[in-house]
Amino acid sequence: MTVQAKDEFVPHPVKDQLPGVDICINSNPSWAEAVILGFQHYLVMLGTSVIIPTIIVPQMGGGNVEKAQVIQTLLFVAGVNTLLQSWFGTRLPVVIGGSFRFIIPAVFIALSNRYNAYLDPRERFEQSMRSMQGALMIASVIPVLAGFLGIWRIVTRFLSPLSKAPLLLLVGIGLYEQGFPLLGECVEIGLPELVLLILLSQFIPHVWKLKLPIFERFAVLLSVGIVWAFAALLTVAGAYTNRPLQTQFSCRVDRSGLVSGASWIRFPYPLQWGIPNVDAGHVFMMMAAVFVSLVESTGGFIAAARYGSATFCPASVLSRGAGWLVSKLTILTSSLTTCSFFDL
Repeated sequence: MTVQAKDEFVPHPVKDQLPGVDICINSNPSWAEAVILGFQHYLVMLGTSVIIPTIIVPQMGGGNVEKAQVIQTLLFVAGVNTLLQSWFGTRLPVVIGGSFRFIIPAVFIALSNRYNAYLDPRERFEQSMRSMQGALMIASVIPVLAGFLGIWRIVTRFLSPLSKAPLLLLVGIGLYEQGFPLLGECVEIGLPELVLLILLSQFIPHVWKLKLPIFERFAVLLSVGIVWAFAALLTVAGAYTNRPLQTQFSCRVDRSGLVSGASWIRFPYPLQWGIPNVDAGHVFMMMAAVFVSLVESTGGFIAAARYGSATFCPASVLSRGAGWLVSKLTILTSSLTTCSFFDL
């Protein structure tokens, strides 16, 4: 083993350690705090898991029931793949969630002319879902082969700090381009949430010193709870009674239809929407989205290792993580709606 290879696994020097990181990859919070932090991270990824079906399912002809089923499936598969990634993949503290990169090809499939012949919305939804699943299943072979055959290991060896920065930037841009347009649909709710989140995480901790870092560590949980209560008060007070339907859907807390459309207990299972269909054009579109998500996921793995104060993430680990991104297809082949990739 060369000197350079040995240096890759040496812990970061004190001068290179990131400030404000209280829990590293080798340290664990208490069980109570871990449960609260886990629920907060669930809220963070819940936004992506809800936004993706909200955009795609109506284009496929589905209603609130179908939207709730897709969200349940996406959350379940995300949980399964997160466990697989934690046990066999990179073993980094990452959560595997839905990727926005699949929205464009998914909407293209949903709006194909071939599905206009189905007058029944439920039937159109199932046929669109089958085509989407077939394209995802074939396209998802790319990261599996790239990861387990060592191809991605060769690629990641050439990543320099200059090339890693765009990888991390892609993760943030994906959230920005979807989040800010939705914020603009209900400014009186979205803007206070954004301002309150920044205040709790960035300013209040420097003004109000506490023994426990409550505000900066639980900023998302506190801000979401406060703003949701504010939105509920506006809804009860009738602030949106005579407003347009789109405004009511974006601002009211009782217009999503997900709670009424969701079943109390539901277990996603393979082939729940029928046998997948495969179309070559749809497959090639999904392949492009898979490759972009693979690049984003690699950037997310690098960021997680750095913020967790872990040693340098070797190329072999990044390649193994890429292979386990979609290996859940062997477990829940046809319950996938969108490929679940890194969601930091």
